[in-house]
Amino acid sequence: MSHKSGFVNIVGSPNVGKSTLMNRLVGERVSIVTSKAQTTRHRIIGIVNEDDLQVVFSDTPGVVNAAYKLHDNMMDSVQGSIKDADVLLFVTDTKERQMNHVKTLDRIKKLSVPVFCLINKIDLSSQDEVFKRIEYWQAQLPNAKVCPISALHDFNVGELWEEIVKHIPESPPYYDKDDLTDRPLRFFISEIIREKIFELCQKEIPYSCQVLVEEYKEEERIIRIRAQIIVERDSQKGIIIGRGGDMLQKIGKKSRIDLEKFLDKKVFLENYVKVDKDWRSSEQKLKKYGY
Repeated sequence: MSHKSGFVNIVGSPNVGKSTLMNRLVGERVSIVTSKAQTTRHRIIGIVNEDDLQVVFSDTPGVVNAAYKLHDNMMDSVQGSIKDADVLLFVTDTKERQMNHVKTLDRIKKLSVPVFCLINKIDLSSQDEVFKRIEYWQAQLPNAKVCPISALHDFNVGELWEEIVKHIPESPPYYDKDDLTDRPLRFFISEIIREKIFELCQKEIPYSCQVLVEEYKEEERIIRIRAQIIVERDSQKGIIIGRGGDMLQKIGKKSRIDLEKFLDKKVFLENYVKVDKDWRSSEQKLKKYGY
């Protein structure tokens, strides 16, 4: 029996539901999801394996005009994912009137591989509004198949999966058939903590934070984790810690609950905050933090 393997890459503007779709298609939580835009910073891979099939999904950062060196690195990963896709999923939603990043749209229009334009969050709009968005994107991306979906409520996602599989080329698997992702465990631990910072903190604070897992020690009955929350300024450090340490305690408590579910074991989590001035604008510091 022949085997099919391919890369299905997900791109689009911030906060249109790319990570929710990725998690739904993979069937596991491999990308963090929050209500804030630009949560995803890395290109994250999630792998679906069947006997004669391997589909490698790639969730990418939302397309933005760069304000920091960090954004430049994020956009490089987006452009790379467009270039090496076997199937491209361009995600928008019913509220996005147009995509501001013309360069990305132009690249998508020139692709020879199958492109799906997915209008997400249709559960939040009227049928008339959905039809208008379908017509708009059919005109914008004539090379794409336009599909209305709701990733959150699993509407049309099964049908999308069936369409994706039709376009996966014959190939041996690219990854071990037991793999779910190419990322190490410490990456997902840091992402879970960062997700809680996004949920609990406001304004620029979540965007200025990076989480580094310094220590991971698995004992018989407990996992001990020490994590460093990195910010750019002393004022941000004060906000993350909070009055009497209350905010840092909230971040730790919510993170620990999710980490125990993720790791299926009791977790002792120690977080502390460090200032690394203007880390988002330094190429050297970005490399240190894995960007």
